[in-house]
Amino acid sequence: MGVRMGFLAFLLIGGVSGACAWIFYPGRASGPKPRKLFLASFLGFIAAATSSYAGQYTGFFQSGQMLEWLSAIFASCLAGCMFAAFTK
Repeated sequence: MGVRMGFLAFLLIGGVSGACAWIFYPGRASGPKPRKLFLASFLGFIAAATSSYAGQYTGFFQSGQMLEWLSAIFASCLAGCMFAAFTK
């Protein structure tokens, strides 16, 4: 059950932070592009999951610790902002 909940939590964290980075990042107002918004959300999810599993693999933290959640949030926000900065 923990793996399934972790997957859903990272999907939610990555999706929301990627979408927020795409929506709120200043840039040209060229109208909404659902494909790029979805891609930003997906990249946020991948970054959140990767940071979690990389931290557990290196022994920096264990599953469910607060540092895992903080690293997932930070990584997904960073990935979303970088994607928005390079594509807008």
